[in-house]
Amino acid sequence: MIARPATMIPLILSSILIPLTLAMAFWWTAEDIDQGLSQKIFYFHVPIALTSYVAFGFGAVSAAMYLWRRTEVWDLRSYVGVHSGTIFGTLVLLTGPIWAKASWGVWWNWGDRQINVFLILFLYYCAYFMLRFSLDEGERRRTASAVFALLGVGLIPLSFLAVRIAETLIHPTVFSSSGAAMPNSFLLTFLVGFAGMLSLMALLISVELRGKRTAARVLELQRAARGEDA
Repeated sequence: MIARPATMIPLILSSILIPLTLAMAFWWTAEDIDQGLSQKIFYFHVPIALTSYVAFGFGAVSAAMYLWRRTEVWDLRSYVGVHSGTIFGTLVLLTGPIWAKASWGVWWNWGDRQINVFLILFLYYCAYFMLRFSLDEGERRRTASAVFALLGVGLIPLSFLAVRIAETLIHPTVFSSSGAAMPNSFLLTFLVGFAGMLSLMALLISVELRGKRTAARVLELQRAARGEDA
């Protein structure tokens, strides 16, 4: 099977950028004065969180396109986008408590709005799969899934802005209108990490889309063969 640019480009980029982020985080950037070594997870946790927003956003935009165009390809893209978002969301919920425990001595703070809003966002899109697979395949499933995915997009800016609303120590505001509140080496490492995670997301979406399309084609051939046999 010949690799397509939609797969090869993000594969190459993620293979380079993610290891490069790891090297830059531990061997190039200095340790944070307040948090020390535990701050290094910032270069992965925050890019993963932002990437999950992008994936959910991709799923929501694709859902809107499906409701407009009514073509199955947009339904499939929406499904894969939400699926990728939940994968990255799971990584957010794994890396976040590790960082919190190492830096502040707590695994989870129920009083932190950012944590709670992201958890609601994550659980909302997990429920997407419960809805989707509770319905028979067809127009009704695709429409219900698209509406559900589109309605959840409002939680994305709310989750992102919760950092500024809460103004807590656990989620300090590091980006503002005046720029990034971090040294240039920290910022560059963060940007490389973010680009790496976006590349990984694009790779996951591309591979899953190709796999789903191949599976659908095989199913069509099986149905055609059974029809000919009949």
